[in-house]
Amino acid sequence: MGKHAQTYLVGAVSALGGFLFGYDTGVMSSILEMDHWKTFFHNPQSVGVGVIVSLLTAGCFVGSLCAGWLADNFSRKRTIMLASIVFSIGVAIQCGSVNRAMLIVGRFVAGLGVGCLSMTVPIFQSEISPAQIRGRLVSLQQWAITWGMLVAFWVDYGCSFIESNASWRIPIGIQIVPAMTLFLAMFFMPYSPRWLVDHDKIEEAHKVLARLRANGDFNNLEVMEELEDIKEAVRVERETAVRSYMELFRFPIRRRIVLGVVIQALQQLTGINVILYFSPTIFKQSGLSKDGASLLAQGINGVVNMLATIPAILWIDRWGRRKTVMFGSLGCGLTYFIKSMATAATQRKTYDEDGTLNLNLSPGSSYVAIVMMYLFVIS
Repeated sequence: MGKHAQTYLVGAVSALGGFLFGYDTGVMSSILEMDHWKTFFHNPQSVGVGVIVSLLTAGCFVGSLCAGWLADNFSRKRTIMLASIVFSIGVAIQCGSVNRAMLIVGRFVAGLGVGCLSMTVPIFQSEISPAQIRGRLVSLQQWAITWGMLVAFWVDYGCSFIESNASWRIPIGIQIVPAMTLFLAMFFMPYSPRWLVDHDKIEEAHKVLARLRANGDFNNLEVMEELEDIKEAVRVERETAVRSYMELFRFPIRRRIVLGVVIQALQQLTGINVILYFSPTIFKQSGLSKDGASLLAQGINGVVNMLATIPAILWIDRWGRRKTVMFGSLGCGLTYFIKSMATAATQRKTYDEDGTLNLNLSPGSSYVAIVMMYLFVIS
């Protein structure tokens, strides 16, 4: 870590925004299978569950659209703090829900905060980090997401033994603790040096760089060179700045926009969010139907997810982004294919009185399906 200790610390604190996203994703996946939650909300069917789950994503969409303007005008730091407050309000609404509508509204409000954080935190991390560790530092955001899921899975598993509505209210409400921790910690974090230069606060940017790179040494050569590089980059950006959304669709910017959007869209279309939200149900249909077995398997899933992220964090700057994405995509495709074939070949569908689907897989296919689930998460 060495001379970059300050930078890693700032990056790790801001990565709590990723933790919030991961926790919220993970906490709902197991709550959907809790009997007290189902009873309290009158056993929502697939459409109702889909609305409850997807409203967070809808909020994320709106929040991410607002994040760019907020981060440019009010700073990355203040935007992260504002998003933490909005997220906490959404969590409080969910935790105190007395009906399904209140829960849905809380999910949407929390999504506004999560979307804003998901957009702003990686920008903040990249702008405070030197080029040689930028990939590693930004990947802390993803690792924090997996830690959030891991903690949520095991909190859910522990709370599943509570015989009251506290079994689902406690896991939801706990999210306020890391959100407020992030809000308070950001008071002590620096502003992005790039944002400061862009707003003609050169001296403040100099102070931040000296703190992050040289323990406060203003005359450090590396600090001086990086400050000049940032000033030049900002000057070029101002000369070539995009003045309207229509300019985003003109050459050569259009190609970059399409490439970025398509890669992000395809990453989501791998189905990772579906797997993470509904994996307890998938594990149950794959043969883990005993009480708590699917939630325990989900907890193990969280551990696998977190550990599988470590190699990419450590070596992404060495492997390169493209090769890492290609390898992961190939793994996702192969595991999906094998799981689908194993399931389709031996399933014998039946339905319980409440409409719950049972696949009744053979023991061999059940093992294959469960293993492929874990290998997909690794990929």
